[in-house]
This record gives sequence, structure tokens and C-alpha cells, in this order.
Amino acid sequence: MNTKTSTSRTGGRKGRADARGRRAKAPGSGTEERRPGAEVRHGMRRASAFLARRSLRAHRRAWTAVFVAAAAAAALIGAFALVLGSLLLARPPVERYAGADAVVAADQRVAYTAKPWGSEPQTVSAYLPERVRLDRSVVARAAAADGVAKAVADDSVPLVVGGGSGGVPVVGRSWASAALTPYRLTAGHAPRTGTEVVVDRAVAAATGSGPGSRVSLRADGASRPYTVSGVADAGHRGASPAVFLTERRLTGLAGHPGTVDAVGIVAERGVPAGALRASLAGALPDRARGDRGILVLTGPERGRAEHLDAPGARAELLPLLASVAATVLMVALLVIATTIAQAVHQRSGELALLRAVGATPRQLRSAVGREAGRVAGAAALLGAVGALPLGLVMRSLLTTDALPLAVPVWLPVAAGAVGAGLIALAARPVALLAARSVTRVRPADAPGAARAAEPAGPGRFRTVAGAVLAVAGVGSAGAATAQGGQAAAMAASGAATSLIIAVALLGPWIARGAARVLGAPVRRLGGASGFLAARSVAAHHRRLGAAITPVVLVVAFVCVQLAAASTLERAAGREAAAALRADLVATGPGGLPADAVRAVRGVPGVAAATGVLRSTVVLARRELGDPVLDRLPVLGVTADRLSDTLDPGVTAGDLAELRGRGTVAVGEDRAADLDIGTGDTVELRLGDGAPVRLRVVALYERALGLGEFMLPRELLAGHVSAPYDQQVLIRSADGGAVAAPALRRALAPYPGARVGAATADDVRIAPPTSDGDDALVVIGVGVIGGFALLSVVSTLSLISVGRRPELRLLRVVGAGRRQVRRMLVLETGLVAVAGLAVGTLVAAIPLTAFSVSAAGSVPYLPPAHYGVLALTVTVAAGLGTMWPGTAGGRSVRR
Repeated sequence: MNTKTSTSRTGGRKGRADARGRRAKAPGSGTEERRPGAEVRHGMRRASAFLARRSLRAHRRAWTAVFVAAAAAAALIGAFALVLGSLLLARPPVERYAGADAVVAADQRVAYTAKPWGSEPQTVSAYLPERVRLDRSVVARAAAADGVAKAVADDSVPLVVGGGSGGVPVVGRSWASAALTPYRLTAGHAPRTGTEVVVDRAVAAATGSGPGSRVSLRADGASRPYTVSGVADAGHRGASPAVFLTERRLTGLAGHPGTVDAVGIVAERGVPAGALRASLAGALPDRARGDRGILVLTGPERGRAEHLDAPGARAELLPLLASVAATVLMVALLVIATTIAQAVHQRSGELALLRAVGATPRQLRSAVGREAGRVAGAAALLGAVGALPLGLVMRSLLTTDALPLAVPVWLPVAAGAVGAGLIALAARPVALLAARSVTRVRPADAPGAARAAEPAGPGRFRTVAGAVLAVAGVGSAGAATAQGGQAAAMAASGAATSLIIAVALLGPWIARGAARVLGAPVRRLGGASGFLAARSVAAHHRRLGAAITPVVLVVAFVCVQLAAASTLERAAGREAAAALRADLVATGPGGLPADAVRAVRGVPGVAAATGVLRSTVVLARRELGDPVLDRLPVLGVTADRLSDTLDPGVTAGDLAELRGRGTVAVGEDRAADLDIGTGDTVELRLGDGAPVRLRVVALYERALGLGEFMLPRELLAGHVSAPYDQQVLIRSADGGAVAAPALRRALAPYPGARVGAATADDVRIAPPTSDGDDALVVIGVGVIGGFALLSVVSTLSLISVGRRPELRLLRVVGAGRRQVRRMLVLETGLVAVAGLAVGTLVAAIPLTAFSVSAAGSVPYLPPAHYGVLALTVTVAAGLGTMWPGTAGGRSVRR
């Protein structure tokens, strides 16, 4: 090595470095803040901004698809944020206690504490569906508290006004509690004896009654006549139809003289709500009857004492809606990522040429990121505006009279900002990641990269990640078959999510397989156009994978949402139908009292009659070590000749022993989970929170249709708000017909009672669908499925716009317009068929695991539903492909 040369070079470098340092540090030269590195970075930013502006103008049509998808995603995310925020802020309305300053009620929650594996003890709670009552001594203690002007015991008794088949269900209350609403007399006077009543304006209008007229009321027994002493009006809408009796008479009808439903408090003038609450809290005991705490409710909280189901429904709806919202977020991000990646990939040739003429990788990535950020930012603002009407529509589906969803002024703004922010923040990283492979090409290799064919498949990282997620999804589905209940549902949901993301990552490989399987039929059926279509999909696996991914997404998501519900509904209906032995069923407004069953049994031709009392129990258990409280609907029945009207499929024990207050029959699957059998005991909480320890007398197999526990009616009757049978099952003697006139005469004392043919829905533990379930299905399938279909159209439109040069070239070299159009039709059919097949397979794996675990059967989706889904997907694919594609094919004249 030449030492002199080396030294001179070293000195030269050192001298240049010293000169740069002197220039940078020269005082007053203005170069202290702008070093050459900053100048370079500034120039790179300017170049990137220039490239982004020019590219946005040159690729308006391609970025339009990204804009539409981003705007729809932002609107959808913002709408869900609006609904979730409304649900978090929702409070039951205050109607019955609008005239009370405070309400004293028992805590409707039950708690369970357990220590998970290797963790601190955790406590979970659940809301009780039946009224937890207070000891009557609480009324006197509340009245003695400072600042209380009046404490009124408030009880409710379900009554039926009128006779025959036109009975009107009403609420019976004491006249003293009328001040809590408040009601005011508009005619007549207050009830003075046990045979007088005051009716409200709605009841008076329905029955045509007024002061001095006679009405019949039925409580737990036959109807009795009463004299209307007056008519009252609440002065506001929303109050339930009510009839007021004397307090003594109402207490006798209620049947629980030692307890009250709640205590209404009227404060002295000038006493603030906080002082009243503190005074009552100090004067009242810590516990109600049993282990329930006592609550003092003021302001909007008073509605909790009126609508017992509202807090529980809210607690159940929140996690379900949050799960759907998480799915929405996943779908939105997946759609945005797919659309932006396809938009960037279609410009790979252009980016490679820019790299060849000297653009640096950082400049190109910055330019692509700026483009995506600007498009997504503008789209997010538009989506934030669209989130408000969409969120209001979704809110209207979930709002009930007992739980209206509030929308404060600030909530729409915050929800729109959430949706816009998430989409705007996600777009730039996705674009940078999509442009990484193209911008890393060396300048010397860039011309070849611009002319190169499409890569054979995704990168190594993408392939490995997709394979891992696919294995994880299949494994999660397998784990779901060994679990039950919520754990199986969560495992199946996780499996579906993993498989959908795996399909998005492995799209090119899936497209290659689809091209090989479907390419030959397309060539044979399509002639020259089929040959062109087959060659096109074979040469562009990445493009085909991007086209198939949104189709798979919408098919898998909709199938999972619809098939899960229909599978359980079909299995439950099948089991309920197999269990039904009754020919007829008697029902009444608000239910029928216990003596109605005895009256029916005395009718000639009736072999057996069973009253069905419905309630809910709470089961405390552990799931993977964590404490869990399950609210389970149950049936209360009488063991006398039960097998003649209802056959639950007993596999062990004897239902004849289902008597008294200490026995229970358990479904086989639940018994296996709890590791119990006949003769063992199980601990439950009844609907009002009362703990019971019950001996298992029988196991049965039709638990999906009849519920996992079956209890004696006499046990449930003392722990429900209204001990009325919802149905009376009637079995004819020797298969003969029961005389309808005789049944009508037997049920004549019960206004509104009807007799009809018994069906499986009369014994099912739950109705086929509920308003909340329907709303979630509409939101899940309609809103999210609609967004997924929009992503199908936008993604395929983007692909078709990028193919216009290819279609023009086909026209130049001699392809006819019909040939090009037929080629596009065949490609659309291939995309639709492949997407439907892969999407159905992706949905079938978790659905099979869930249905085997929960229903013991294969998944079921009504063929009409699947046909509509297939037709909709095909139409969306055709719309996204044919319109831009045929426009490109028409643009060249030979």
C-alpha cells in the first residue's frame, strides 16, 4: 500500500471535514441551523411532495377505490363508536318514580369471587331478572331519616281488567304510591274500601269505565268485581296502565306482606339530592332480606328500580356489540390494507422506473405514503360525517322502551373523530409496507424490474405468517369442539378471524390453486375468450388473490353470522318438538294462575295438564380457572303426569321425584361439565338471588330445547315477580279431541285466556329470536356485510382500472369487443366461484366446531339465504369488474 497516498487522502478528508465544521459554526453566517444534512432532507421532502402531487393527479381513478373504501370504513367505525358510547351512557327512563326524589331498592346484582390459576382473586357479577324485595321495616327507617317528608311502600301486582277474551293487562298499585309518579285525580275520589279502585286514563278509555261504574279484576285467581271510585292522570306519557287499590287490599293481593318491592322517598323542601342520599344511607341497614345490599337511587338512577331487565340487558349487549365492533375494525383494516396494497402494486412498474432515474427508496416510500395519507385523510373526514346518520340508524335498532340510548351533543363528534383518526393513521403505514419491496430494487436492476412479470408468490414473511394463522385457526376450531358454552363460541370466533386473515396473507397461493382447478373448465367452455381468461388469471396470481380476498371475507363473515344462529335455532326447535307430548296449549295475558291448571284438569277428555312457569337461575362456575356467572333460563313444572305433556328425554333418574323445594333435573351436557350425577347436589341462585342447594333427581338429553335445568314449580313460584304460568300444556285422553266449549267454560274466570294447538315454540326455553338478536343480526349482516360487498366492488374496480392498458392491447392485436367482454365475464365467474368456495370452507371449519360442541349436529344455513348471498356476491363482482373493464375495452377502435 502507498503510505504517502494514503496519508494525503486522510489529510484531505480531515481538511474537508474541518472546512465543513468551520462553515457550520461560523457566527452570523446563517448556517448554524441549516447543515447540509438538513438541506438534503428538505430537498427529499420537496421531491417526495412533488411526486405525490403529480401521482395523485395521474392516478385519480385508482385512488378513487381507496377513497371509497376508506370513507366507508371510517363511517362504519365511527357509527359503532357512536352506538357503543350511547350504550355506555344509557340509563333506564324514570317514569314510575318521576315524582319521587329518591328510591330505596335492593341491589339486583349477584357476585361470585374465585381465584384464577396463578392470579389474584377476581369477582364477577350478574344482574338478577326477578325482583329482589326489601323488608317492610325499611319503610319506617327511611321515613325517620333526616330530610325525608314521606316514605311510601311501593308494590306491584299484575292484574287483568275486563272479562272474556278482551282482558287488558295492567299494573295494580296502592293509591299511596300514586304520588310517586305522580298521579292526580281528574274525576271521583280515592279508594276508601277494598272493593273500590281508581283507574288511570288509559284503562278508563280501554274499558269505557268512569266513577261509579263496575270493572272486573283478576289477580292470582278468579275475577272479582270492583267499583271505580275515580280516574287519575299521570300528566306525562310513558306510564304503564295502572289500577290503584287501597294499600291493605293491594298487600293482600301481592302475597308477600313482610316485604315490599321498593320504597319511594319524597324529600322535604330544599333538601339536595346528595344530602338526602347520605341521610338515607346512614339510616338504613346494609342488607336487604338475605345477602343483597340496599341502594339509594337518585336522579337518573331511579329508572333502575323500575326496569329490572335494563341493566342486565345492557350488560349482556355491551360485550356482544364490542365483539362485533372489533370484527368491524378487523374487516375495515383488512379491506384498507388490501385496497392500498393493490393500488401500490399496480404502480410497481412506474416506481421501478423512478428508481432507475435516480429516486431514492426513501423518496418513493415517502411519496407513496403522502398519497395514501392524503386520500385516506380526505376520505376519513367524509366518513366522519357519514358516521352520524349510520350510527343513528343502528342506534334505533337497539333502542328499547326500557333502555333508550342517549346521544349527547359531543358524542357524534367524538365518534366521527375516532373513525377518521383510525383510518387516517392506518393508511400511511400500510402504503409504506406495500411499497417496500418495489423501492428496495437497485437502480441498475430497476428497468428489468419494471418489465418483469408478476412475482410467483408472496414473500417469505407473509407466507409464514399466513401458514401460522391458518394452523392456529384450525387448532382453535379443534379446541372449540372440546369446550362448551361461551368458551366454544369464543374459540370458534377466533378460528374464523384467524382463517380470514390467513386467506388475505396467502391470497396469491390460493389464487394459483384456483387458477389450476378452474382454468381448464374456463378454457373448455369459453373458447378463445376462455383461453384469454385462463391465461390472464394464471399469469397474475397476486391480482387474482387481491380480487378473491374481499369475496372470501364477505362470504365467510355472513355465513358465520347466519349459520351460527340458524344452527342453534334449528337444533333447539327439533329437540322441543321431540319433547312435546301435549295437543293443546292455554295462554293468557300476563300468564295464568296456578288454579287454572286445576280447572283444566277437571275438563272431560283431558288426560293431563301441566303449567309451565318460566324464570332464570344464576350458575357460578369456573371457565379455564376464571370465575363465571351464567344466567340460564329455566322451566318450572309439576311432576304430576309430566311425561304425558313433556318428555325431556330422561337418561338417568326419574322425573317423578321432581317435587318439593330441594330437587332439580339437569341436562346431560351441563351435568358432565359440572361432574355431577343423580343423587349429587348443585348450587344455584334463583331469579331473585336466593341461594339454593338442590339434589339432582334426573338427567335428560333435550337440554338445548328445554333448558339446562328444570325445577319444581313450587320452588320457583316464591322467587319470581309474578308467579303465573306462561303456558298450560294440555294432553287429550286416548288421542281424542277435547271439547272446546268445555275448555272455554273452565277458563272463563280468567279474562283473555285462549286455547290453541300446541307447538314446539310453546315449550322452547327461549323464543326463536328476540328484538336484540334481530338487531344484532341486522347490524352484523346488513351493515358489515354491506361494507364487505362495497369492498368487493371497490377492489375489483381498482383492479379493472389497472388492467385498461392490457385490455386496450388486446383490442389492438385483434381481439373483438365481444371476446373481451366474454373474457371479463368468465374471469368474474372464476373470482366469484373461487371466493364462494374458499369463503364457505373458511366459515365451515369454525362453524362445524361450534355446532358440534353446542348442538351436536352439522352447521345449517337455509339454502335460500346462501343462494341470496351467492347471487349478491356474484352481482357485486360483476359490477366491479365489468363496468370499468368494458370501458377500457371500448376505448380502442381498430
